[in-house]
Amino acid sequence: MPLEPIRSLVQSDLDATDQFICTGLKSDIAFINQLVEYIIHCGGKRIRPMLVLLTAHAFRHQKQQHIDLAAAIELIHTATLLHDDVVDNATLRRGQQTANAIWGNEASVLVGDFLYSRAFQLIVQLQNLSVITIFSNATNVIAEGEVMQLINCHDPDTSEPSYFEVIERKTAKLFEVATQAGAALATDTAVHLTAMQLYGKHLGIAYQLIDDALDYRATAAQTGKNIGNDLAEGKPTLPLIYALRQGRNSEVALIREAIQQGSTNNLNAIIEIIESTGAIEYTANAAKQHAHRASHWLRDIPDSPYRHALHNLAEFVVERTY
Repeated sequence: MPLEPIRSLVQSDLDATDQFICTGLKSDIAFINQLVEYIIHCGGKRIRPMLVLLTAHAFRHQKQQHIDLAAAIELIHTATLLHDDVVDNATLRRGQQTANAIWGNEASVLVGDFLYSRAFQLIVQLQNLSVITIFSNATNVIAEGEVMQLINCHDPDTSEPSYFEVIERKTAKLFEVATQAGAALATDTAVHLTAMQLYGKHLGIAYQLIDDALDYRATAAQTGKNIGNDLAEGKPTLPLIYALRQGRNSEVALIREAIQQGSTNNLNAIIEIIESTGAIEYTANAAKQHAHRASHWLRDIPDSPYRHALHNLAEFVVERTY
């Protein structure tokens, strides 16, 4: 399932969102403008703002607030990436040098804070208490997820439930916010809001699972980041957790040491172990299950081309190679 037919349904809104971000982030401080312009133009699939726009249209939202909301979601997502790259000491994102690699950690953290604060200015200006509540609760959960991931780093004994708790908080929560808040612009029906919340949650989990699988299967040209990046950061993602359960003693020892040291010295051997134990297939199947759950919740919202696009997006998330 290609992304372009889905994107085309809201392309004019996505263009308006990008334009709104470019004009809405202007600062009196030239350095902020320089760094922000670099970050915004580094690309990305724009999945999260797309979710806002598709959901708002699915519930026949008539105003222009969905543009502001889509922009706010993208700013929060970008802020989390800036902070992630500092914590992870990452040097490559979306095929480009990370901001911290160019300007340093201090600038990246502070500009990330700037994006967060500007996002909340946009959210408050919507004057929609439901949307404000959804965002304020979510950002706290996302921050907790970041801390939990930091605790799990370099720990080869991280359990599968602990891994899933991190991705539910860290990644899936913002997907959940995008769909639930997008619906809240046009409806206060509890059944609809819950359906879109759960759609976003399971879609976000599926998205992260595929990301973690691609870290050991795709190329840097496809993903825009270094292969084995998670291992270099000591992150025990699901492919590693499953391989640790299924591997022989010597294979388990090799993976445990790599996680503890945050080393990719034996990356090729570890990729072979991941492949031979079926860890990629296990992770991909888990993603498909969550994508199926996401699509299940769409049955409770009105039929429209936008609902079909949300269903197709769930298929794209698990079939993608980038």
